[in-house]
Amino acid sequence: MRRTVFNEDHEAFRETLRAFIEAEVVPVYDEWFAAGQAPREFYHKLAELGLFGINVPEEFGGAGLETHKFEAIQYEETARAGVTFGGSGVHVLLALPYLKMLATDEQKKRYLPKFVSAEEMWAIAMTEPGTGSDLAGMKTTAKLSEDGTHYVLNGAKTFITGGVHADRVIVCARTSAPTAEDRRHGISLFAVDTKSEGYSVGRKLDKLGLKTSDTAELAFVDVKVPVEDLLGEENKGFYYLGANLPSERWGIAFGAYAQAKAAVRFAQQYVQDRIVFGKPVAHFQNTKFELAACQAEVDAAEAVADRALEALDAGELTPAEAASAKLFCTEVAHRVIDRCLQLHGGYGYMNEYPIARLYADNRVNRIYGGTSEIMKSIIAKDMGL
Repeated sequence: MRRTVFNEDHEAFRETLRAFIEAEVVPVYDEWFAAGQAPREFYHKLAELGLFGINVPEEFGGAGLETHKFEAIQYEETARAGVTFGGSGVHVLLALPYLKMLATDEQKKRYLPKFVSAEEMWAIAMTEPGTGSDLAGMKTTAKLSEDGTHYVLNGAKTFITGGVHADRVIVCARTSAPTAEDRRHGISLFAVDTKSEGYSVGRKLDKLGLKTSDTAELAFVDVKVPVEDLLGEENKGFYYLGANLPSERWGIAFGAYAQAKAAVRFAQQYVQDRIVFGKPVAHFQNTKFELAACQAEVDAAEAVADRALEALDAGELTPAEAASAKLFCTEVAHRVIDRCLQLHGGYGYMNEYPIARLYADNRVNRIYGGTSEIMKSIIAKDMGL
């Protein structure tokens, strides 16, 4: 079936991005993997390529486009090469929507030009130790000072992607207690300067996968946050978070589909080159059947991911549809990548092969952005169950 989601401009961007990845990422990726993060200066290269400004209004230095299709191509091309762009994904996919939706004109003038240039890298801090997906249970607090000039932030966050390199972090904190009727009430969002006194980065977490993505614990001890850095209105943070979850879940779904597609490519190349019992592994019927089944699943996941992309660009992607896309694509990727690793035999377990890294990187897709179980709950509720 002919794919219709991308046009000539998108494909020209794909060619440019593919060449950039081959020149700037692939040769040094093993170094990033060993270091556990991409170097901070790499993000300036992404900025020079224009990746951080695609969806930023022109007046703030961006291209002024309203589409996620260029992000989709980034997912496909990084997966195809068996690499990632470190923790930069959270900068655009997660942080930017909040700035565009909530920032005042004054805040946009302060934040967005530095966002586009990578002078300031952004992250978002929601999850806390012991709360997991239960965001309404967060304990971090932000209390308004007596003179009304700043908030005093106290608490801790964990699993914060991009948390080591971040210059600003959108921190979710309680500005008032939950009510008996609504435990989600009382959460607010703040654009916190990481150079603030009392702000500290704890451990850089040692993860199973996504080794080049810096993920950290954060701590706040009497951090003063100017009232000018409150995003949106007080106590409405939970609803702001809910409004952006469909785009976040689409990103996870599309990334998972792209990983599955890449896994089939890696396996297809490997079985054609690997000789066993005097013939290429690709000549055995089981190999053909396994790859054919994987390709069929990838085709289905591509259709789901593309449909969700079109709906997202049109502003029509519902929470239930996003949950469905995430659930389906991440589960497909889990099955496909596992089967493709199996076709590599023992070499599939070696990190020098991209399939091994892909296997580890993919596992978190069924956890973050809401677990598969949460996705099922959302879908079931939408079904009236």
